[in-house]
Amino acid sequence: MSRLKLYAYWRSSAAFRVRIALNLKGADHEIVPVDIKPGVSEQRGEAYLKLNPQGRVPALDLGDGTVIGQSMAMLEWLEETHPEPALLPADPAARARCRSFANVIACDIHPLNNLSVLGTLKDDLGADEGRVSKWYAKWIQRGFVALEAEASAAKTDFLFGSYPSFAEICLVPQIWNARRFEVDLSAFPALVALERRCMEIEAFVLARPEAQPDKP
Repeated sequence: MSRLKLYAYWRSSAAFRVRIALNLKGADHEIVPVDIKPGVSEQRGEAYLKLNPQGRVPALDLGDGTVIGQSMAMLEWLEETHPEPALLPADPAARARCRSFANVIACDIHPLNNLSVLGTLKDDLGADEGRVSKWYAKWIQRGFVALEAEASAAKTDFLFGSYPSFAEICLVPQIWNARRFEVDLSAFPALVALERRCMEIEAFVLARPEAQPDKP
């Protein structure tokens, strides 16, 4: 199999997810930085749009002409092609619950708080930084209420067993984003404790935004 290329931006939480999964799987890959900052927007350039017409990061080039353009699809592909270690539980009901937990973040929280939405709030709707931060915190805290209940009830080291899963892979970047926007996490001790356990694992540490080659 050709070496994988992950087109990513250091502060993208979706890219952060995929970096964690690649590291946990031990999948040989390289990071190709794409600068998505306003005023640069390499993701809207002709070269990148030819690679990924969605014009977003991350994109995963499989090396055979195939490019995957959504982070959760990348996780599923990795799980199917690199089965060890498993990042989904074996039990079908637990697998569904794991995906549900991950998708609260990937489908409910993150899309409302991504760069394009925040830019629209500022540029098109005239929201100041305070209102943008309030918007950001609202959706994180609303989503985390349900996730905290599930994390509080977990009986294992991680949510679905003795090893991290899609759930933790999505949670850790979202907590990183919450801290970046100074969101109050005091109501979510189980989630914060879970993040702490994850950050004892090298695959998570190496995937941190601060460790990326394009961090300013």
